[in-house]
Amino acid sequence: MGEALVLCDVTEDIAVVTLNRPKALNALSDGLLAALKVELGRIAADERIKVVVIRGAGKVFCAGHDLKEMQAGRATEDKGAAYFADLFSRCGEIMQMIPQMPQVVIAQVHGIATAAGCQLVASCDMAVASAETKFGVNGVNIGLFCSTPMVALTRNLPRKQAFEMLTTGEFINATRAREFGLINRIASEDLERETLDLAQTVAGKLGAALRIGKRAFYDQIDLPLAQAYAHTGAVMVENMLLRDTDEGIAAFIEKRRPDWA
Repeated sequence: MGEALVLCDVTEDIAVVTLNRPKALNALSDGLLAALKVELGRIAADERIKVVVIRGAGKVFCAGHDLKEMQAGRATEDKGAAYFADLFSRCGEIMQMIPQMPQVVIAQVHGIATAAGCQLVASCDMAVASAETKFGVNGVNIGLFCSTPMVALTRNLPRKQAFEMLTTGEFINATRAREFGLINRIASEDLERETLDLAQTVAGKLGAALRIGKRAFYDQIDLPLAQAYAHTGAVMVENMLLRDTDEGIAAFIEKRRPDWA
């Protein structure tokens, strides 16, 4: 048997998930998508884990869907229609899993993140990239408009910038990706170290507060203003009633470290 398509290493409360098809530029094959879904589901159920880092093995983060596999899917009576519908549904399900996970998910991006690979970056809660990274939704260059990657992209970037990327197929560099809001940080030297520093900063917070806060972040983001305040007010009450929040506030007032359970 070959090496696993997705690797996971857990250190204390941080899980590092590695897309492991380096020879195929970590293209999202059927097998890789299935393995990633299983791994993310397992992590989501583990209350010990606070932060997840998603990265790619080898030269690049992720080059999108596996085009050779997609072409092979045409060899059916319906010319691949059922296979394509299932593929994009399965991929979309994973992209939706990420914001629904109770953990904070950070993309660690290098090389290139194209098409569904760029979609994966946009689906994560945060992203750190090396300075040389290129981002693109370049399916239009081969006659396939990146319609499903567009969903995550347009929820990160300003409308006109997203539309330009989608219709020109041109790549943007890490500096523009940060300016547009696709990534949070550009690593000045050591991408792995700087991503882990961010992960450790987040993991140092109260886990229950992170879970409550992430859920509220996505729940409120598309609500009208009054409904958003009503919803998040109720969430604040839920958070305030936690034993460890009481302890955290008391410790701050008393100028000591909190004794979180």
